[in-house]
Amino acid sequence: MKTMRIIGLAGWSGSGKTTLVTKLIPCLSARGLRVSTLKHAHHGFDLDTPGKDSFMHRAAGATEVIISSGKRWAMLHELRDEPEWDLPHLVAKMSPVDLVLVEGFKRDAFPKLEIHRAANGKPLIQPEDPYIVAVASDGPVPAAAVPVVDLNDIDAVADLLLKHAVAIAEVATASP
Repeated sequence: MKTMRIIGLAGWSGSGKTTLVTKLIPCLSARGLRVSTLKHAHHGFDLDTPGKDSFMHRAAGATEVIISSGKRWAMLHELRDEPEWDLPHLVAKMSPVDLVLVEGFKRDAFPKLEIHRAANGKPLIQPEDPYIVAVASDGPVPAAAVPVVDLNDIDAVADLLLKHAVAIAEVATASP
């Protein structure tokens, strides 16, 4: 398999990052690529249900709990008092694929596509982040100092992502 590559999607809340990712995955898959995603959550989250065995294992103090069935498996890792893992360490836990789309981690040093909607009333992230390689927007962005692509042209967005994605090893050496 080719080298696993990575690119991010950054933008303010409500800009449409998740919607875009859910449109990009089938587009990239149709091109024969295996795609995984990594999403950063700003607050605590839970994927488990209170009362279920796996929840009780974790609540009892297990550091990791793997849940497995004939259709999928998931591993829950409880940080306890450990610091949050950085992007390179998280990606290292992933199975090899062609492309990892990262939603969030906007302060990390790796190429990102900014998702921008004028209706949000938020400024561009791009002038402040030298790792923004292009902007996907639902309208013109005259202030952008990087290429701008139509947010609704999924093929053009996919082309841009593939053009600017870098090998995982480049992120590991470039991250702060």
